[in-house]
Amino acid sequence: MAETKKIAVIAGDGIGPEVVAEAEKVLQKVGEVFGYTFETEHALFGGIAIDQKGTPLPQETLDVCKRADAVLLGAVGGPQWDNNPKELRPETGLLGIRKELGLFSNLRPAVVFDCLKDASTLKPEVLEGTDLMVVRELTGGIYFGEKFRRETEFGEEAVDTCAYNVTEIERIARQGFEIAMKRRKKLASVDKANVLETSRLWRETVIRVSAEYPEVELEHVLVDNCAMQLLRRPSSFDVIVTENMFGDILSDEAAMLTGSIGMLASASLGEGSYGLYEPVHGSAPDIAGQGLANPIATILSTALMLRLTFGYSEAADAIERAVAEVLDAGHRTSDIAAGRGNALSTTQMGEQILNAIRK
Repeated sequence: MAETKKIAVIAGDGIGPEVVAEAEKVLQKVGEVFGYTFETEHALFGGIAIDQKGTPLPQETLDVCKRADAVLLGAVGGPQWDNNPKELRPETGLLGIRKELGLFSNLRPAVVFDCLKDASTLKPEVLEGTDLMVVRELTGGIYFGEKFRRETEFGEEAVDTCAYNVTEIERIARQGFEIAMKRRKKLASVDKANVLETSRLWRETVIRVSAEYPEVELEHVLVDNCAMQLLRRPSSFDVIVTENMFGDILSDEAAMLTGSIGMLASASLGEGSYGLYEPVHGSAPDIAGQGLANPIATILSTALMLRLTFGYSEAADAIERAVAEVLDAGHRTSDIAAGRGNALSTTQMGEQILNAIRK
């Protein structure tokens, strides 16, 4: 019998509980098929935690996460908390949990399924062969730099400081190179080195780290050019590594190549094998509770967990194959139905994927 793996499950807000429920069923099915044992512990986080506990990130939730081997997160946020003070916003909880768990990188794969090319706004021939991974640095940059306002002769001025140190850049660069070594051995390092001093340090550091990975083809791409090339030649990218804000923007752009943000998984990793896994999409409060949410992104996030944290590659492959088979068979939720008629509900799509999982 395989060792019991502990997973902290945080359903969150909006459609989070619906899509996480389907992912938990997948975990149970994988355990049955492959002989794995998973122990889950649920915790509150985000808006629901604000309402029930008075904070987006309760200490008991952190304790649950720190006892676990990995975290599965649904989604957080909603308009009812938009006007809260900063410390009582769900997004503040996200920044806090990443810091407390030592998560410094976010991995977002963007894969275009052949049968879903018509769901994208780009021409099918442009999308052909697109399979890329965005590796985003999570703990530095303008999001975490000093912020303040001051009075000037032109009125009030706001300042956000962008700062990076060599250690932060080295560790995310190495992770990008390591991932590229397991894929097509191509790495695009994205910066704005023609303007920003942080980007010049970024580029210098990435070049130095690249000497440790002579098999990986390294390309430096300015962020504005990368944004254009993702639309012009997305299949030419393998792994993209970049800083916090650039990664935030580019990973969302890459997400839309697939036709629906509801299809995309993500992993936030620290040192070692610990990780937090969540869909790229938000809480979508406008469709919450209606059975309209696409559970595929959360289910694929579970596959990432199995592969990256637990080393269960065979099980991860089985989930990804099951998703592909279900889509190839023509099954769709409303976000990717493209006017094809009756769409499956959240639970119906989950059931189709469950039935397709096998060794």
